[in-house]
Amino acid sequence: QVQLVESGGGSVQAGGSLRLSCAVSGAIDNRISMAWFRQAPGKEREGVAARIYGTGATSYADSVKGRFTISQDNDKNTIFLQMESLKPEDTAMYYCAAHYNSRGWSVAANWYYWGRGTRVTVSS
Repeated sequence: QVQLVESGGGSVQAGGSLRLSCAVSGAIDNRISMAWFRQAPGKEREGVAARIYGTGATSYADSVKGRFTISQDNDKNTIFLQMESLKPEDTAMYYCAAHYNSRGWSVAANWYYWGRGTRVTVSS
């Protein structure tokens, strides 16, 4: 059973930075795609960033391009989301996801495994 555990959330002021981590365990190796999603109150879960296995390509939502960076430490089975220049609109619960069906990384329904989330609050 694959397990994903997020950490690193917190409260910061606009312009600040946070680094989220997602520890991956279970019947899994590093040959899978990984992603970060977020969900603000009253809104749908949206894709933030993904790292696609095979190509090693990274993809980002337009709203975070140039500010967020997804990376992976294969030795530690951990993925990260470095978030810079945070804005109040980045406030949300952030979720780690693993293994998807290659039908579009930014759609939550296309991912099979999920963590429970870590909360990020950005104040103005």
